[in-house]
Amino acid sequence: MTETQAGTGEAMASPVAPQVPAIELDGVVKEYLANGEVVQAVKGVTLSIAEGEFFSLLGPSGCGKTTTMRMIAGFEDPSRGVVRLHGRDVTNVPPNRRDVNMVFQSYALFPHMNVWENVAFGLRRRKTPEAEIKRRVGETLEIVDLVGREKRRPREMSGGQQQRVALARALVNRPRALLLDEPLGALDLKLRQAMQIELKRIQREVGITFVYVTHDQSEALTMSDRIAVMHDGLVEQLASPREIYERPATAFVAGFIGTSNLIRGTVDRVESGNAVLALDEGGRVLVAEASHRAGDPITITVRPEKITISTEEPAGGLSAVRGTVSEVVYLGLYNSYAVRLADGAEVTVFQQNALDSSSTAERGDAVWLSWQPHHSYAIGS
Repeated sequence: MTETQAGTGEAMASPVAPQVPAIELDGVVKEYLANGEVVQAVKGVTLSIAEGEFFSLLGPSGCGKTTTMRMIAGFEDPSRGVVRLHGRDVTNVPPNRRDVNMVFQSYALFPHMNVWENVAFGLRRRKTPEAEIKRRVGETLEIVDLVGREKRRPREMSGGQQQRVALARALVNRPRALLLDEPLGALDLKLRQAMQIELKRIQREVGITFVYVTHDQSEALTMSDRIAVMHDGLVEQLASPREIYERPATAFVAGFIGTSNLIRGTVDRVESGNAVLALDEGGRVLVAEASHRAGDPITITVRPEKITISTEEPAGGLSAVRGTVSEVVYLGLYNSYAVRLADGAEVTVFQQNALDSSSTAERGDAVWLSWQPHHSYAIGS
């Protein structure tokens, strides 16, 4: 080795190749024939899911999220487009030859088998040696916290425990990706919330890619690294939970994720870097977006918890609108106020309940609503 070669080892090192995504969809379309007409359930979805990511497909019923997952699993064939798993084109590969497993809402456990037998079933079908079955089933039951319940049958277990068995049965086969189709939908609220935390813990522990289908926004926000919000067969926004909540791309996303207030208007002027929407009754909305110009139509969203409600006009530098309280709902941790503005629009405000609640507004009170300019986020249609 020459001196030049020895001294430049770092410079000569090969660049690190980018990691191949666990799952890729490229222009995937799914069409059905209904009453003689072609209906598109999925309309050209393109996305990639990273290795080890907890990825959620979120949207209302009929948006195409479950159909998209079934195309990843191989239970549905795309009408057009390509499905890749770990860089391999599997568009025409049957489900049993794809290195993924699926967990359904119905659990689909064998009622005549106990927990151990249910979890070991897939390994036995593959003729895995008994010693390996014993080791892998034991490890998997420990991960899902079912040690000591191996001999119970599904009917002797709670819904949450049955869900853990279904999860263990899928994980024991060591798939490179796990697909979960609304697996918590049959559970009551408190158990569902507990299982959300457990699923995220399990996913981090096993380190494999999870793709999760749900219509429940809180599930997606709680567990996901990234979320694809779907509507009418399209992905409206693909981003982190925080990005989707704080900076929704469209009016649909703003309305579907949490509670949001939409205010439409025209930019009156731009001052101090803020676009100013002048409203009736002397109100104003400030938008911290320098790209807007006077005369531009604009729709902004502001979250209810970002708004302060008071009986006195706020100081300058804030968005400030006047209205009348039309409804007050006590929700324990906070009050929810419906405030009707002069133009008839209704704004929702969440105010946390403090020890001193003497300043709480009542129905019929005239109030001012205010918030910071950066909490007015301009969105698309």
